[in-house]
Amino acid sequence: MDEYAAAGERAEIWCPHVTVACVVADGDRFLMVEENIRGELRLNQPAGHLEAGEALPVAACREALEETGWEIALDCFIGVQQWHSTVHDHHIVRFAFAGRPVRHHPERDLDRGIARALWMTYGEVAAAGARLRSPLVLTTLDDWLAGQRLPLATLRSLLPTLGT
Repeated sequence: MDEYAAAGERAEIWCPHVTVACVVADGDRFLMVEENIRGELRLNQPAGHLEAGEALPVAACREALEETGWEIALDCFIGVQQWHSTVHDHHIVRFAFAGRPVRHHPERDLDRGIARALWMTYGEVAAAGARLRSPLVLTTLDDWLAGQRLPLATLRSLLPTLGT
C-alpha cells in the first residue's frame, strides 16, 4: 500500500500527452505548419493529440488534414519519441509517421491557431532553430532522412470500429 492509500487519499495519476505527427515529403520539400503558440509563430510537422477511441494512424491522417488541408496516405511508421516540455511542463509521447500528399483542399479552414501550411526544405526547417515547436520536429525529419521506416503493421489497434 502506498502512502496515499494509507492516508485515505487518492494518488494523482501521471498521464503523458499522446501525440501523432507526420513527415509528408514532396521531392526535397516537407509539409509544415506555422502555428500560433502563446503569441509566437512556431513551425511543426502536421501534428496533434490522439482523441478518445481513435487509432494512431487515423489520428495522424486527421491531424494532417485539419492542420494543412491535405489528405495524405501513410507509407510507414517512423517511431516513438518521448520528450518533456519545460515551457508547458508536459510529458509528450509522440508517434511519428511518414506519408505522401494525395489531395489538397484549399477551401478548407485550418485548425484554430494554424496560421498557414507551407512546404519547406530540410535546410529551411533546420535554419528555423528557435522557431521550431520542439526538438522533436528536427529529430523526426532526421530519423526519416536516415531511412528509419517501420511497417504500419508495427502498430496494432484493438479498437472495435477503427482497426489498424
